Amino acid sequence: MVKSKIPQWNRFQNIHPSSRKFLLQWVSLFCFCCLIIISCTPHQTSHQSASTSANNGRITIGTTLKARTLDPADAYELMSGNILYNLGDRLYDYELGTNQLVPKLATALPTVSSDGLTYTIPLREGVTFHDGTAFNAAAMEFSIKRFIQNAGSPSSLLSDAIDTVQATGDYELTIKLKQPFSAFPSLLAFSGITAVSPQFYEIGEGKFKPNEFVGTGPYKLKSSEIDVIRLDAFENYWGEKPANSGIDIQRFSSASNLFNAFRSGAVDIAYLSLNADQISSLKQEAEKGNWQMIAANGNNISYLMMNVKSEPLNRKEVRQAIAALINRSVLNERVLQNQGELLYSLIPTTFTDYQPSFNLQYGDGNIEKAKQLLTQAGYTPENPAIVELWYASNSSNKGFLGLTLKALADRDLGGLLDLQLNSVESTTAFKYLEEGIYPTFVLDWYADFLDADNYIQPFLDCSKGSAETGCEKGASQYQGSFYYSDRMNQLIAQERQEQNPQTRKAIFDEIQKLLAEDVPYVPLWQDKTFIFAKNGLENIRLQLTQQVPFWTIKNSNS
Repeated sequence: MVKSKIPQWNRFQNIHPSSRKFLLQWVSLFCFCCLIIISCTPHQTSHQSASTSANNGRITIGTTLKARTLDPADAYELMSGNILYNLGDRLYDYELGTNQLVPKLATALPTVSSDGLTYTIPLREGVTFHDGTAFNAAAMEFSIKRFIQNAGSPSSLLSDAIDTVQATGDYELTIKLKQPFSAFPSLLAFSGITAVSPQFYEIGEGKFKPNEFVGTGPYKLKSSEIDVIRLDAFENYWGEKPANSGIDIQRFSSASNLFNAFRSGAVDIAYLSLNADQISSLKQEAEKGNWQMIAANGNNISYLMMNVKSEPLNRKEVRQAIAALINRSVLNERVLQNQGELLYSLIPTTFTDYQPSFNLQYGDGNIEKAKQLLTQAGYTPENPAIVELWYASNSSNKGFLGLTLKALADRDLGGLLDLQLNSVESTTAFKYLEEGIYPTFVLDWYADFLDADNYIQPFLDCSKGSAETGCEKGASQYQGSFYYSDRMNQLIAQERQEQNPQTRKAIFDEIQKLLAEDVPYVPLWQDKTFIFAKNGLENIRLQLTQQVPFWTIKNSNS
């Protein structure tokens, strides 16, 4: 579940990458084909199932994702967030299947001061923690302060935004921001900003409890082992009681092991991360009625970063030509086996703020426009624009994407563009991104909270720089694009302060139009999330955050 932000990224080793050409292409294609063969070859899983669906109403969920920690002040991975989503409660949540914010431990949306800085939040009474401690405003104040002061991976989400947090009544919390931020209530729905027991935790930098959890959610933690995490229904939960007695989360070492475990009935549910061939195979069986498939658009986007300071990408026409070359329909078919959704903005299609700005500006696979732009920039078949295309070597999708884009450029552009493929392992690569090592990189992004701002500000904002020098410090430098625009900075500041949704949407429209014009990034696709489940399981839901509410799942056969 890597996401192109440092907490979600895998990091590069301390190496300086070198260029690879034709050999890499053949190696990437060979690995991709091997993966298909391995994925489709039946073999026994090395794991025993954590439980069965007939075991006292418990549900077993299989995954390849690792929960590095269950401490909400340090958790920034997708599976950790999923588990915390079910173990804990936040002030706000999203209505199931939407990005509509609803109160959770709060009883209403915040009252906001006229200057946009002070948020007053009424809290729910009658809530208890898993250890019996009563929840109140003092406990929520403690939880937020601990999230910030323990300085874990996600701490900057709140430390950058919050000036003070204070219990101003037994069940009233007041938060003062450093500067106006209209998306702040959505940020409070982040899975790690959950209430934790002041009797169990302590505040202090680095004082984490990675294998324990005491919160207020519908489940309490029974055990946390290397490959199995067990959750029991919390009998004193204040809200909707779980429809099952517990959840066992079984981690598998590979997608093929998960695939085979689900097919053999060793797990009840397969959830993240199967490859495209495995999904296609399971989908065909689901259509025959052998099991269920639940699919929905997620909040994960894939995109191409372009370093605007790197030759020849420092010429806008070259970046625009690459944007015009990309044919998302072909990529979706050949790379994703039609399991993604075409994306023409950094903002996902699930948001009302989405505008298909790249489609409006370039169309899809507009070869004539790409040729025109490259010729306009002075390139010829004898003197082509040479662009290195980087991607993670441990991602078969990204490797096949690179091969497909190069094939399209070689076939259609008459020698005007020479894409040179390069790869490096994602576990070591991204520490160099902000240093400007890579002219391009194919990346993914999972949002921290469901607001269009989280797909714009972390990519395009720049606190220090100029049009001449590019971004010297800020979000775009951190992402590796080094994009700087006074107008973009102004628009981002405006949308972050604007409380009126329609006015804010108009600002996002202009942002997306400017993004398509300047092209520091090219959106590629938006992922769909697939869950496969045994027949007889009911009410399996999927949030836009890619989180699954375990408490709704019921086994009608138990």
